[in-house]
Amino acid sequence: RHRHKEKWAATAPRIPSTRLALHHFDTSYGLHLGALWPSVRAGLLCEQKYGALLNNFAAADHVPQELELLNATDFVSEAPQKAQQWQRGAAAEMSPPLCTSISSKIKCYTFPRGDITRFRPARPDALGLLDYYLMDAASLLPVLALNVQPDDFVLDLCAAPGGKTLALLQTGFCGHLAANDVSVSRTKRLYQILHSYVPKEVRDTVSVTSYDGRDWDQVKGGTFHKVLVDVPCTTDRHSAMEEDNNIFHKRRTKERQMLPMLQLQLLMAGILAARPGGAVVYSTCSLSPLQNECVVERALDVAEAQFNISVHVEDLSHFRVLFQDTFSFFSDCRLGELVLPHLTANFGPMYFCKLRRM
Repeated sequence: RHRHKEKWAATAPRIPSTRLALHHFDTSYGLHLGALWPSVRAGLLCEQKYGALLNNFAAADHVPQELELLNATDFVSEAPQKAQQWQRGAAAEMSPPLCTSISSKIKCYTFPRGDITRFRPARPDALGLLDYYLMDAASLLPVLALNVQPDDFVLDLCAAPGGKTLALLQTGFCGHLAANDVSVSRTKRLYQILHSYVPKEVRDTVSVTSYDGRDWDQVKGGTFHKVLVDVPCTTDRHSAMEEDNNIFHKRRTKERQMLPMLQLQLLMAGILAARPGGAVVYSTCSLSPLQNECVVERALDVAEAQFNISVHVEDLSHFRVLFQDTFSFFSDCRLGELVLPHLTANFGPMYFCKLRRM
């Protein structure tokens, strides 16, 4: 008679989203990555490492020298030289893709493995353009994989907050760049970055839109030489570290479960936006095969079955050789490449896969 039922809703402590995320990662990535997972987990939970993407539009000729004095190096230009040395050592012939597929215009400085020095904040030049942009250096790999050529029409389907968009412009090759993001507030951030880094005459070659990327093929189908599809994902590093805006929050369970479907729809829109012979790079900042290889495999099937479009997966394994000094790669990806966080090289996670519409 005197028993009373505890009011669970009022008394049960709310489990932090970061703890839910880690529990989920331990279960799924523990299986997927096996013995590598404890090391990757430690990387995810430690301070992320950044690269400084040089702004070619700023009058900042002194910056490379300043960064080199601090022992930072441009990992992009350094890579082909190193690869040639290794391959000479291995007495193998230099395969042509190693040098040709890397844009020499993109310069990104990183500190060596194990060096956790932080970069100073970016500074403006005489015209007010900032000298570099700090970003996860692994985020440049999808842009390098896209291999933009002079006068290409380029689409960045999920462009905000704008680091990869800025990197695409640094190639100096975009004949036209369409930067789209469904979120109007995130598009504002993209505008800010363009204004802080890019002169007006170059900004004029960029069209910023806020369409739902899934409908892009209805806006402009089959018109782009290069398409970057950097999809919303579980953003594993953010989810493990930050309560704010965490996709593992109980209220966002449905949204999280629907991610692979959204990713597939966005990748399909990207494939349909590419012209025949055009290239599409799909990327996420997640370790999840369900959001990575599985989405790509499904897209290949759907393209063939529903649209009669043949899509070819391009081999990017030379990136593993080129950038092995800077990043820690997962060697067992079925499709594409995956950068794993590692305490001595704490970039990523970053998955990227290159497709060609035949």
